[in-house]
Amino acid sequence: MALKKIPMSNDNASVVFLVFLASLVCSVTASVSYDSKAITINGQRRILISGSIHYPRSSPEMWPDLIQKAKEGGLDVIQTYVFWNGHEPSPGKYYFEGNYDLVKFVKLVKEAGLYVNLRIGPYICAEWNFGGFPVWLKYIPGINFRTDNGPFKARQF
Repeated sequence: MALKKIPMSNDNASVVFLVFLASLVCSVTASVSYDSKAITINGQRRILISGSIHYPRSSPEMWPDLIQKAKEGGLDVIQTYVFWNGHEPSPGKYYFEGNYDLVKFVKLVKEAGLYVNLRIGPYICAEWNFGGFPVWLKYIPGINFRTDNGPFKARQF
């Protein structure tokens, strides 16, 4: 696993992550709104059917087939968590390769003509170790998980 140390403050990390997400979103042109009955995409009412594919639970080689089967099963949207503990296994070291190649996964979903619902978290309710939090978080002095705790909030993207 090739980890890359990216020196940045938490504020800079947040900006980088938001720019990353914006670049994914900006590659799709759609007018999205809603009315009292449904969401509208490009002026058409849509009832979107979604299901989950958690990209780290399978290999990148499996993703196209899983996505295609989801589409054939009638899904319009693929939901997935963003697995913080996989993407930042140690403080300031980020990993987006192999089973954690989020960009590749999102692009494959887009190529299949489906939408992506990124469930950024930080907490994951998906039978995932430590709720998706990186284990190193528990060693931060004064941290109290899933609260309005200063040390906890300071470490989130």
